[in-house]
Amino acid sequence: MTLIMGVLNVTPDSFSDGGLWLEPEAAVAHALDLVAQGADLIDVGGESTRPGALRVDPEEERARVVPVIRSLAEHGVTVSVDTLNASTARAAADAGAAIINDVSGGLADATMPDAVLDTGLQYVVMHWRGRLDAADSRAVYTDTVREVRSELSARVTSLLDHGIDPAKLILDPGLGFSKNAHHNWQVLAGLHEFETLGYPVLIGASRKRFLGTLLGDGATVEDRDAPTAVISALAAQAGAWAVRVHDVASTRMALDVVQAWQAGRDD
Repeated sequence: MTLIMGVLNVTPDSFSDGGLWLEPEAAVAHALDLVAQGADLIDVGGESTRPGALRVDPEEERARVVPVIRSLAEHGVTVSVDTLNASTARAAADAGAAIINDVSGGLADATMPDAVLDTGLQYVVMHWRGRLDAADSRAVYTDTVREVRSELSARVTSLLDHGIDPAKLILDPGLGFSKNAHHNWQVLAGLHEFETLGYPVLIGASRKRFLGTLLGDGATVEDRDAPTAVISALAAQAGAWAVRVHDVASTRMALDVVQAWQAGRDD
């Protein structure tokens, strides 16, 4: 069954909810609400990766996420830490995190593979060509699915060569990262190609810009939750391990429909 990863941005500048959950008490309360709505795990991030976002000092990042992770772990919540920094990943592991979600796939911090190896946590390896810029200058492909799959596979090979247990790896094709709307839809349509690599696949489409393009002028960020839920359902049908979403309730309903549909077919 496809899991729901609820997004918890403990940041002042994330594109859809920056500043809403910056205080630890508010962040924990929101995360517990997401769990009550049906989230299976919570992804806690202390640095925005939107285009043009300023880098956050790792010490500040740790100050934002570690107290929240520790509290959620004490509540029995499965937590992943969304970070580019090995030092933050290690601190999150000490606080009770179960998963490291690294949008750079280990390319932003050369010591991240050591952190994965030493902590023994599961590790989300995302397709990444560098930090985002407004011009999407790296969003150039001849065969999108083949090239993204190949680059992800190369990262996996590097991590395995480092000694990381293959059973710990989860792949993310990186929707919105060095990809325009057309590329994102190609990646989604080619999801089965990423699953042939033999690892669980995480899909993170929630509220991203390409959904706004689909909806047209005047649509709010929250209006993107409905198409996100549809993508979640289709990803579940295609075998995704998990979907990363802001609005858990709509995706929970969508995945419940998928499960009921599959149960009806099995009967």
